[in-house]
Amino acid sequence: MATPLPSRALRNERLPVAGRVLLLVDFINPLDFPGSDKLAQPAIAAARATAKLKARLASEGVPTIYANDNYGVWQSDFHSLVSACLSIEGAPAQIARLLYPQAQDLTILKPRHSAFYASPLELLLREMHAVELVICGLAADMCVQLTAAEAFLREYKVWVPSDCTAAETEGAKKAALAYMADVLKSDTRASVRRVVRSCTATGSTTAGVTPSTRPVRRNARSAAGTCAASR
Repeated sequence: MATPLPSRALRNERLPVAGRVLLLVDFINPLDFPGSDKLAQPAIAAARATAKLKARLASEGVPTIYANDNYGVWQSDFHSLVSACLSIEGAPAQIARLLYPQAQDLTILKPRHSAFYASPLELLLREMHAVELVICGLAADMCVQLTAAEAFLREYKVWVPSDCTAAETEGAKKAALAYMADVLKSDTRASVRRVVRSCTATGSTTAGVTPSTRPVRRNARSAAGTCAASR
């Protein structure tokens, strides 16, 4: 007979309500695919920048969602993936340590490249009343770009900090960022160049912050939400 879960494991924790959400895509990664040796060092640099951004955003009340590939292992769970990557010497363990999930962080597994495809992400964001996604992760020219494209289709405002993503070559990263900026209308300023302030689902922002001159894309489900940022 299976051991029953402790009652606290089934406790109904309320989801945070937040206009802005940090979405980390495939950072928890064994990096065991062809070409991953070229991605390893840029990925570590992106993880370092993302860890700093995550701390800044957390201080503003911005929640984090980890959206990670299940790598075709349907019996897996997110925390098992974290443990597995921590046991792999080199970049996988280093990145997992830099971005080790905290108790308040939310996690989902995805079966394909986009964080939206066949995952609960859309429902989760709707329940959180999100209007802006800050998308960081691996790789810029694949899973990050496809996730940004689906966010664009759903009318989320998107920020892909250029220093918080990586690709196998600098050229591939630049091309992906250019596409996301030009076609998907994403903000691609580096995290160190953009001043982040609190964003709510009710239209309020931190006092004294100059709203961005960039048009705010509004989610049709949460038209009242706005986010403010300045250079």
